Amino acid sequence: MRRVRVIPTLLMRKGGLVKTVKFDRGVYVGDPINTVKIFNDKEVDELVVLDIDATNEGREPQIERIREIAGECFMPLGYGGGVTTVDQMSRIMYAGAEKVIVNSALATHPAVVSEGARRFGSQAIVASIDVRKRFLGGYRSYTHGGTRRMPEDPVTAARRAVELGAGEILLNSIDRDGTYEGYDLDVIRSVASAVPVPVIAVGGARNVGDFLQAVQTGKASAVAAGSIFVFHGVHRAVLVNFPSPSLLKDQLFQPLTAGASA
Repeated sequence: MRRVRVIPTLLMRKGGLVKTVKFDRGVYVGDPINTVKIFNDKEVDELVVLDIDATNEGREPQIERIREIAGECFMPLGYGGGVTTVDQMSRIMYAGAEKVIVNSALATHPAVVSEGARRFGSQAIVASIDVRKRFLGGYRSYTHGGTRRMPEDPVTAARRAVELGAGEILLNSIDRDGTYEGYDLDVIRSVASAVPVPVIAVGGARNVGDFLQAVQTGKASAVAAGSIFVFHGVHRAVLVNFPSPSLLKDQLFQPLTAGASA
């Protein structure tokens, strides 16, 4: 049976958690420590925490906050936000995170990505690539919380990230973020087909069925989501949740064994 990781992605702002829609309109959804404790009980595979304001505010990673979160986290933790030096990477991992997620550094400090991969191993470096669909077709990559356009399309950006040493790609659709419109399968498939490392799809998930599509049709190696793990119902009431292991096994893992392409 193929084991597909299902990863909640938490957005941190001023020490609390928020959820955005298309990288905008952050709504407060709770305290990171309490949320992590709930995910522990839910037997979550892995967790991603992103400080979404650190880079634009010129702040370093909040190491003490990362240490507090990691101290309560019983699953592998990836952290991103404000990373510009190898020393920061070292302190983040010493604080308890297993992976460092880089986004803006891919454009502004590429040598740091390479040195980080050399020192800590490619498995510890995740390249986060934020993408937006172009009006006339195709896709463009962005950094700095979706505010700065990169000269590369997502496929080229992903290939360069792998050349720098990244061991995974976190591929985030700005257009689908928080919309419940489903993953952008086209861009996931194009990136996953172009790089030899795992691609984690994020942005737009509505249900477990979307996870299955991202893996089978989009060729993602893992799936991540935000809104469906912190909201409940049509009125988006805050409720931290996660599918039960049995539900994931029935609706996501078992069908993957039936097809030769799985």
